[in-house]
Amino acid sequence: MNASELLDAHLERITVDLEQWLALFADDAVIEFPYAASLGTAARLDGKDAIRAYFGGSVPTMEDLAFSNVRRYPAGDPDVAWLEVHGAARIPSTGRRYEQDYVMFGRAREGQLVLYREYWDPWVAARAFGLELGTEGER
Repeated sequence: MNASELLDAHLERITVDLEQWLALFADDAVIEFPYAASLGTAARLDGKDAIRAYFGGSVPTMEDLAFSNVRRYPAGDPDVAWLEVHGAARIPSTGRRYEQDYVMFGRAREGQLVLYREYWDPWVAARAFGLELGTEGER
């Protein structure tokens, strides 16, 4: 699969089967969440074991996670892909809705993701999960 196909498969598999989803990643893959540090969570995951540990615990915290409004942006290189996508879920621990817009970047090597970078608004996540980050006026 090329990078665009891998990102499409990512959206399809992440909520269905963790092991099928992990098969999209190379053993030495890196996942980066550039804005996650503001929530006190991991901003970088190195290798499939770290990815498994993180996502095995995080995906279950979102009920009925679904993606919509997928927009693809050609990169001119089959090993590079960009997506914009909307994600929605219910957070069982708070009962709140999670509505997040993402920008996703993927780099592939030999049919697997070697780099996946996901940009999202930490304020949206904080509100949905009931975390305190200050006031929105401080943003």
